[in-house]
Amino acid sequence: MDSQLSHRPGPPALVVVAHGSRDPRALATVRALLDRVRALRPGLPVHLGHIELNEPLLPDTLTALGEREAVLVPLLLSRGYHVKRDIPEMAAGAPARSRLAAPLGPHPLLADTLHTRLTEAGWRPPATEAERRASAVILAAAGSRDPDSATDTGRTAALLAARLGVPVLPAYASAATPTVAAAVRSLRARGRHRIAVASYFTAPGRFATECAKAAPDIAADPLGAHPLMAELLLHRYDEATTRATPEPALAATH
Repeated sequence: MDSQLSHRPGPPALVVVAHGSRDPRALATVRALLDRVRALRPGLPVHLGHIELNEPLLPDTLTALGEREAVLVPLLLSRGYHVKRDIPEMAAGAPARSRLAAPLGPHPLLADTLHTRLTEAGWRPPATEAERRASAVILAAAGSRDPDSATDTGRTAALLAARLGVPVLPAYASAATPTVAAAVRSLRARGRHRIAVASYFTAPGRFATECAKAAPDIAADPLGAHPLMAELLLHRYDEATTRATPEPALAATH
């Protein structure tokens, strides 16, 4: 019996797929997040692979896993080219038997994390009806030419708006419009002068810094290694492991 138990296969490895960044704070943040995941799920093999710019690169991580089973969870907040093309192509060239989980967004846990970061930065709920009518939040995201990415970001904005009780307008650092500065002008033209910027980035980096500089008042920190982010990574892992049929890519719709 003991011999049989010792040869029972373990759970599929969790491979967190990060984009990569030249900002050293990004890698430190991602590693801290993976430490939280390991603490929540002791015994689960947790690995890191990057699409570009940082080591280990995803193909190297998958090669090191050999032929074992793995679930790739993108540390990305929406559908787009990386989720639809880059990650599946990298996985297809590796010996590991892998399946791709949904990107992290949209999901209510992201709205909760964004709310926490805004509160930490000084955001307070409107105290009066007049203050509510003057308040708004900009959801600053990286941006993509893929329309599915904008759809996913819009859904997160709607979740955050429901959480805060004020309008939340998506804005982008690149490849899509409006910019944060343009969103600020648009909101002010509508009488919204109490404006905060929620940082819809997984870690610090150039885009997050540029968006924060464009904030007229409150600028929240990125999502980072918040405990809810670790829970969400494991949620996407569990979704993928319980799917009856592996799919090369799964679009998040909830």
